[in-house]
Amino acid sequence: MTPHYSLVVPIYNEAGNILPLTADAVAVLETRWRPFEIIFVNDGSTDESATEIATAVQRWPQCTELRLPRRGGQGPALFAGLRAARGEILLTMDGDGQNDPRDFPALLELVESGRLDVACGWRVDRHDSWLRRELSRFANAIRQGIFDDGVNDSGCQLRAMRREVRNVLFPMDMMQSFVPAIAVAARFRVGEHPVMHHPRRHGRTKFPLTQLLWPPVVATVRLRVRLWIRPRP
Repeated sequence: MTPHYSLVVPIYNEAGNILPLTADAVAVLETRWRPFEIIFVNDGSTDESATEIATAVQRWPQCTELRLPRRGGQGPALFAGLRAARGEILLTMDGDGQNDPRDFPALLELVESGRLDVACGWRVDRHDSWLRRELSRFANAIRQGIFDDGVNDSGCQLRAMRREVRNVLFPMDMMQSFVPAIAVAARFRVGEHPVMHHPRRHGRTKFPLTQLLWPPVVATVRLRVRLWIRPRP
């Protein structure tokens, strides 16, 4: 049966988070009464993530693993998962357990009602350190000043979008943070909705503080140049 919803979850060393996340996501998606799939993109994990994904696949038939040959980063992993997705509505979330699948219905309502093409989560009450929040706020301000995509929290990976949006995406470093900007440049309707954010329970963040300042700025400039020379649909 062809799924109506496809949830894409990039995974890199998230042992301990995968099974609880899957149970919560399945419980939410089952309430939609439409077929769905969950794609775990294993981005070269070196811990027990593959074992947990295998358990999820065995326990829930809607789950599949897309295993990448080597670690490429969250952006390329997300892109690969979106390209493999079969659903009409595409959903994304982080694999660290900090996003809450119970926020998906609100995002889906914005997309399925026709009001938005991309509905993004906005972590209004983030459970991260003060410094991490400030660096993220700085990076978001730079991005907003250049792209004016109307999104306050481009780092939140809890999103719902129409299938057509993926056709304008392309692999790049930190692509996961620029989905709204790319979609707006392609004249899709993008908006936000407040969502929950939980403290990390297992594992460590894959983005140390040194990766939250200059890399996003450099990626922003590179994307701006690319969008200038790239013909719009």
